[in-house]
Amino acid sequence: MIYPVIAFGDPVLRKVAKDFSEEELKEVGTLVSDMFDTMEGAHGVGLAGPQIGKAKRIFVIDSNLMIDEESEEKGYRGAFINAEIIEEWGDEFTMEEGCLSIPGINGDVTRPSSLKIKYIDEELNEREEEFSGMTARVIQHEYDHIEGILFTDYLTPIKKRLIKNKLNNISKGKAQHSYRMKFPKK
Repeated sequence: MIYPVIAFGDPVLRKVAKDFSEEELKEVGTLVSDMFDTMEGAHGVGLAGPQIGKAKRIFVIDSNLMIDEESEEKGYRGAFINAEIIEEWGDEFTMEEGCLSIPGINGDVTRPSSLKIKYIDEELNEREEEFSGMTARVIQHEYDHIEGILFTDYLTPIKKRLIKNKLNNISKGKAQHSYRMKFPKK
């Protein structure tokens, strides 16, 4: 099932997501598959639970789409359930980011280059891994979603003022998009 992507302005995007219970984890496989289908249908590289209206600690990524063919960096495709970033380190680098929930808006975000994260994968295995480069960036962006943070929160005050009207238009359902979206109720 492909979910509509929740648009900027919906309160679910600002909620700190809740962990899945042991019982809920037994049913998470279908949700993971649906989230990958939704992400791919919207041509995204990541998608978090709040972006489909679920305030749960889950996100999926496929950083392979962000990695240059000549790069030695390896991409990663997988689900992160009940995730917790343990540590972030390394040189901070700035890169333009966008978001499926905020179509048509991009902005420079600075993030550390590496992280260690503890999570449950789609096979329900508990894992603790380190990631760096583009994969770390995609994880950090999606992890922010389950913490109620959007990439626009990192933008400079000037950039925030420049996009204010565009954000208001998105929250009113006036946004150019090529995938199914759900806009906040008026």
